[in-house]
Amino acid sequence: MESKKYFIVKDRIKNFLYLFVFLMVVWFLLTSSFNSQMVFAGILVSLVISFFISEEYIAIGLPPVSLKRIFYFILYIFVLFKEIIKANLDVAYRVIHPGMPIKPGIVVIKTNLKKNIAKLILANSITLTPGTFTLDIIGDKLLIHWIYVKSSDLKEATEIVGERFEKFLRVIFE
Repeated sequence: MESKKYFIVKDRIKNFLYLFVFLMVVWFLLTSSFNSQMVFAGILVSLVISFFISEEYIAIGLPPVSLKRIFYFILYIFVLFKEIIKANLDVAYRVIHPGMPIKPGIVVIKTNLKKNIAKLILANSITLTPGTFTLDIIGDKLLIHWIYVKSSDLKEATEIVGERFEKFLRVIFE
């Protein structure tokens, strides 16, 4: 029992430090000032926010912060934006094409993510890419409305729709 408390305290301190550094970087990027008053204000605001967020961070089921997870999160953001742009171009093509090549349908994909927060972010990432919309999450399956169903096979649909995001989310959240 004591070792579990030690790890919770250790994770909270680690989360606090990562969040504090992250918030300070954001503060300096937003203010672009190293004036002593601005630095003091940034430290104070970052300390207060980090203190409260680091406590809630673990409570909602998020994993401890690490450099590897931060790196994969940054990669994930780039992949998400790339996929959003690709999907926007695809939907625009389908809208302006005279034949309007759409084959809408609902497919089921399977996720290997265990944490609900990771499944939620996967579902939202799929919904953010135009042409797909997550209808429901049922256990380890997601119901997806797809503007152009390329495959209704569970394995193929999972690879096409979900795997591009899930491989990053596995590292970030599991």
